[in-house]
Amino acid sequence: MNSVRSELLVRIFTVASSMVGVCMGGISLFHIINSIGRASIFGGELLATDSLLFLLASAVAFWALRTPHLARGIFLEKIADGLFLVALTCMVAVCGLLVYAVSAV
Repeated sequence: MNSVRSELLVRIFTVASSMVGVCMGGISLFHIINSIGRASIFGGELLATDSLLFLLASAVAFWALRTPHLARGIFLEKIADGLFLVALTCMVAVCGLLVYAVSAV
């Protein structure tokens, strides 16, 4: 496997794993700001989904690193990239919801 691709997959693996913890902290933050009502429930569920997306991206990146087949590794790398970008986009939406929730309090 190409060293540049391996480096990218290692970064996706480590950052996605860290982002799972960030999502769990965000869920806790939404529960602390309980006075926002429905946004708290929606934000927590969105972050839980986001956490699963980061976990999937991390697992697929790990699988791509471990596979001996080059074509399968490239395919899995694209899936890991896509999952990671979707999860980051979801995280931006949650951040917007969090800003709205905090400013409404």
